[in-house]
Amino acid sequence: MAPGPLAVGLTTALHRAGLPTTPDRAAGLARALQLVPPVDRATLYWTCRVALVTDRAQLPVFDAVFSAVFDAALDGRLDPADSRGDPTAPPPVGAEPRMRPAPPDSRPPADAPAPTGRGVSPPGPGDGEDGERDVVLAAASPEERLRHTSFADLTPDELTRVRELVGRLVLGTPQRRSRRTRPTRRRADRLDLRRTVRAAQRAGGDPVRLVHAARRAQPRRLVLLCDVSGSMQPYTRVYLALLQGAVAGARAEAFVFSTRLTRLTRHLAARDPDRALARAGATDSAWAGGTRLAAGIGGFVTAHGRRGLARGAVVVVLSDGWATDDPEDVAEAMRRLRRLAHRIVWVNPRRAAPGYAPLVGGMAAALPLCDAFVSGHSLAALEQVVAAVREG
Repeated sequence: MAPGPLAVGLTTALHRAGLPTTPDRAAGLARALQLVPPVDRATLYWTCRVALVTDRAQLPVFDAVFSAVFDAALDGRLDPADSRGDPTAPPPVGAEPRMRPAPPDSRPPADAPAPTGRGVSPPGPGDGEDGERDVVLAAASPEERLRHTSFADLTPDELTRVRELVGRLVLGTPQRRSRRTRPTRRRADRLDLRRTVRAAQRAGGDPVRLVHAARRAQPRRLVLLCDVSGSMQPYTRVYLALLQGAVAGARAEAFVFSTRLTRLTRHLAARDPDRALARAGATDSAWAGGTRLAAGIGGFVTAHGRRGLARGAVVVVLSDGWATDDPEDVAEAMRRLRRLAHRIVWVNPRRAAPGYAPLVGGMAAALPLCDAFVSGHSLAALEQVVAAVREG
């Protein structure tokens, strides 16, 4: 089987079993299988494990799925009925006991002389009777572990590293047709009369060549509304880094709200992330206070959205939905925003909690008016936010 279909099939089966596999991991596994051809089951197992397993707790599910996928395929290569009744026939391929293949043994034979010299140390007290040691053959890189760790569980050093990684995310919005036009050689539906007359003047007044025009395509405006109340404090620093990258890279409009709305676009426009975040933190925006969703969203629509910022834009709301406003007021503010925006993406870090369901309060009132609802609690979840923003 080619590496591509094999990688896609295995990652799909693992995803259905509950492991966090992504298309990027499938592509990485396909590249690994090209570098390490799966000549036997053990080689295939360790290649897939190193490429797809990021946590020791995932091993039982991975082993079960691997055996179900590949051992079933091996069982089909040989029909057990061909040797039925022959006691001397070898067991069919795949009928051997299921066990995790051991890594290649690179230890010297027992009768070989012990190596001496620099760089060689005798067995320590933690070794076995014959000097064996438990070796971790595959471990996730620090960045890979940080991708799936909730922002609320990060240490200060890890939070600084995650902010750097979040700053590399590229937020891109879908394209739309603008009112501006550009000349085209193809016969479009629209004739550009002004350019046609100018061309005719250069030809003695005769319209020798008709100039057609096509409407230009440009990305839709991106607007981010970030909740900086007390309940969102574990995620605020990372989300501000996301806002800073969007303002500097995608020319987005950034707002924060708690008890009132504050525009931070100019403060976050600096290319230096630390300087931009310091300027944003110096604003008087009632940080770590209560949450007034209706006032924040409704204030944006009244002061900025109706004047053009929200018309045809992709609006991203980053909030856990815990608000002191009446749910009907939140729903009314969302309906006003819905009539202006092209797409509304709601990012709620509480969505990743086990058993979470937006049944009451402001979140329940706002959810029916959203186009996408994602968690955004970790770096991997923010990649889903990027995909939701890019969708048309």
